[in-house]
Amino acid sequence: MEKKPILLSGMRPTGPLHLGHLVGVLKNWAKLQDEYHCFFMVADWHALMSEYMAVEVIKNYTLENVLDWLAVGISPEKATLFRQSDVKEHLELAMVFSIITPLSWLQRCPTYKEQLKQIKEKDLTHYAFLGYPVLQAADILLYKAEFVPVGEDQLPHLEIARQISRRFNHIYKKEIFPQPKPLLTRESKLLGIDNRKMSKSYSNFIALTDSEKEIKEKVLSMITDPKKIKKNDPGRPWICNVYTYHTIFTKEENSILKVQEIESSCKKGQLGCVECKNTLALYLSKYLDKIKEKRKKYNLSTVKAILEEGKKNASQKAQQTIQEVKSILGML
Repeated sequence: MEKKPILLSGMRPTGPLHLGHLVGVLKNWAKLQDEYHCFFMVADWHALMSEYMAVEVIKNYTLENVLDWLAVGISPEKATLFRQSDVKEHLELAMVFSIITPLSWLQRCPTYKEQLKQIKEKDLTHYAFLGYPVLQAADILLYKAEFVPVGEDQLPHLEIARQISRRFNHIYKKEIFPQPKPLLTRESKLLGIDNRKMSKSYSNFIALTDSEKEIKEKVLSMITDPKKIKKNDPGRPWICNVYTYHTIFTKEENSILKVQEIESSCKKGQLGCVECKNTLALYLSKYLDKIKEKRKKYNLSTVKAILEEGKKNASQKAQQTIQEVKSILGML
């Protein structure tokens, strides 16, 4: 049997998972688990870097997030699901990498600069946040992952991981780490309900576990075409966030004909924004009801057992890598 290439990806448990996670990450994971030897990680050490003043958030959402993974089709039979902090070798390798990583690589990382500007409600001016890409490199290279699914905005982090890999191999004259390649994921078309990037930090998301009432309230608050003020004003669905949601969720629940009807009626001024939003809320609720129903098949005890088994599988690979590293460093 042909050996599958190794892939690693992770998510930070800093809040409920939302539609952006579903469209941008989880649907992709569900496909990748059939093609790669996947390690899917609950990145709780990474979460701590921003939530160190609210650690209960991490505790509460670690298991809840994995429940969502299972509900959308991520399978512990096809992939290794584990919690980052359960595998101590992540921090050991991060320590080694921190020694050989020049500060300049981290200081010029565009993601670091951008998040310092955008996230004002939390103090991120600490050592660990600057070193975020070093730990991320350790996450990837600990399993000798050959591929990492990323969006374009995450490419700088992956490039640092590749640089660290090359530097370690060069310094110690051993080719033990691969050059992980990006699997570019399609950018999620979904903006938040305020037309900004959908993010837990902005509280502008629709969660996978939101009630029908919550979904309707959020959808009704969504920003539409600013030039369509009255029902009979011709609309521009191609710039309307509500219509973008229709192309994903209404299409999934009904048919492409319904979406075409919405597009045509909007353009002709035959469909008002409130009616359009009510239709979206209906189909979106139906879509999420299916996920909620699958979620009921699992409980927190099941998730704990899955993560415990994942810990064993991840630790086995991680220990092999650390043994190689320690041997090179003369620590054995």
